[in-house]
Amino acid sequence: MIYSSSSIWAGYKYNDSFRFLKLQSVFFIIGLVLMILVSKINYKVYYNNSNRLLLICFILLILVLIPGIGQVRNGSRSWFGIGGFGIQPSEFMKLTMIIFVSKYLYNNEKMIHNIKSGIIPILFISIIMFMLIMLEPDLGTGVILLVGVIGLLFISGVNMSFFIKIGLLGLLGLSILVIAAPYRMQRIVSFLNPWVDPLGTGFQSIQSMYAIGPGGLFGMGLFNSIQKHFYLPEPQTDFIFSIISEEFGILGIILVSILFIFIIYRCLKISLSSNDRFSKYLSFGITFQLSFQILLNLGVVTGILPVTGVTLPFLSYGGSSLIITMISMGVILNISRNN
Repeated sequence: MIYSSSSIWAGYKYNDSFRFLKLQSVFFIIGLVLMILVSKINYKVYYNNSNRLLLICFILLILVLIPGIGQVRNGSRSWFGIGGFGIQPSEFMKLTMIIFVSKYLYNNEKMIHNIKSGIIPILFISIIMFMLIMLEPDLGTGVILLVGVIGLLFISGVNMSFFIKIGLLGLLGLSILVIAAPYRMQRIVSFLNPWVDPLGTGFQSIQSMYAIGPGGLFGMGLFNSIQKHFYLPEPQTDFIFSIISEEFGILGIILVSILFIFIIYRCLKISLSSNDRFSKYLSFGITFQLSFQILLNLGVVTGILPVTGVTLPFLSYGGSSLIITMISMGVILNISRNN
């Protein structure tokens, strides 16, 4: 699907229709090797080194904001890269925060019912990381990071009234972020009615609908997408599901959905059968974050949610996303192996 969705654009821009396929193949091989290696490393290593990992990712998030060190791609200074290869430190921060919060909750189980001494410290750290990611800016990744933390706090037994308050504060904060950046406000307006600006902020949503709509039951067939012919911008990234829908129809949608549901089901089963609370928190946090990212991407592609720039795990083009997702699966495989 990477080749099918990107070949026309890659041939036009780089005179090499296989460019994105080659790059993603390299990322896949790296991710596969790392997943196998990580699956053999005892997950307790992350418990012992969570503070170091958080510090390293924190430094990387600062460095990527410095002109000359971090690269600007698609309007965001969120990349370290050489040529076609790029790495996003914000992607690695998502996993690191899950590790750090899992350790924190494991060590402070008696304090989690005390908001001031138990919950505020971890929220403070999470918001700092969120703000650093927002400086890039990358709202989608920042939201996934925060939602992952909130999900872990929820299963740890924090009082429900806390989530009502944090939800209201979150809506207020999100409103401020939207108002502060005109392009985000335009995205909200275009989300409500893409035809307000069909050639601007509503363009991707409209073209995505044109891809999904004609797919029918069986789709147009592999390589036969019309929207990848310069209608849907960079279809190999965030909107690859639109091309899958166009080429494979409802059956393709069902197949992809079943595969995701199966992965999530297996990960949850591993989490529930874990022997200690740290591994339970860690595996659940990874699974919850992955599930939320999948739903967020599918919501954007189908027009249910505003455009946020979030990749579809395993399928979208993007080295950082693929590598960190496969590393995360390696962590869960090791938890399964140890249990």
